[in-house]
Amino acid sequence: MNGSEKTIAEFFAGIGLMRIGLENAGWQIAFANDIDEEKWQMYRDHFGDTGEFIVRDIHKLRPSEIPTVALATASFPCNDLSLAGTRHGLAGAQSSAFWGFIDILKALKRERRLPALVLLENVTGFLSSHDGHDFEDALLALNSLGYTVDAFIIDAANFVPQSRQRLFVIGIRTRQAYELKETPGFYESEVRPPALASFILMHPDINWRIRELPPLPKCSKRLADMLEDLAPNHQMWWSRQRCEYMLNQMSPRHRAEAETMIQGHTIRYGTVFRRVRHGKSVANGEEAPALN
Repeated sequence: MNGSEKTIAEFFAGIGLMRIGLENAGWQIAFANDIDEEKWQMYRDHFGDTGEFIVRDIHKLRPSEIPTVALATASFPCNDLSLAGTRHGLAGAQSSAFWGFIDILKALKRERRLPALVLLENVTGFLSSHDGHDFEDALLALNSLGYTVDAFIIDAANFVPQSRQRLFVIGIRTRQAYELKETPGFYESEVRPPALASFILMHPDINWRIRELPPLPKCSKRLADMLEDLAPNHQMWWSRQRCEYMLNQMSPRHRAEAETMIQGHTIRYGTVFRRVRHGKSVANGEEAPALN
């Protein structure tokens, strides 16, 4: 595929993270869509005047608004797939937007403009949602459009000092069928852990195209390498009230660890990520190595 063919339609574009990665690999954005006005504003602030961006529900997009491209990407909402979410799956109010993406592809196929490649990205909970039936339905939907599929999991920790696992699906438009190997260990690798390898083996009805992928890099950066050295009175520091709000969302164990760090006499730091548990926002923390 030459440079002139490397064009993207970015669905569920958010603030353009998929675009950033693909443009670094030589791809060119031709279309972007998201339903969130605030995300579009951040997208615009980063990329400038983006006439290719349409702010609208994907179910209300018209095929005529979408240019012919080589690749369509879909980082559709994870709310109903995440282990921290509702687990309503692809029938949920948010994650069901995936079917709007499939409807767009169907319309483009009728117009003989179906992209040669499709890229899905979501949380690893997509694999286990409704005992795997949601993932199966999604892949069979791509098969019905003429795509063979591959799937793998990559952790951001291979690139940056933050663990963030994501499940990727690549669809390649082809008329050729591929046979699966029957040896279970063949599918297991750094990017296909046992749960995914087992899913592949147990679903021969899916038209797979499993490829051997290169090894992932090993991240050499530490969180300490990325921290800013701010003066104690710098405006970017949180207020005491905001700090207390975050600390109060921690479990007793994490709160105790945080208090020990705060009361200590050495510079220490940790990371926190927020998630929803039983309808309530909670903050999970992890201490990083002490600074010298």
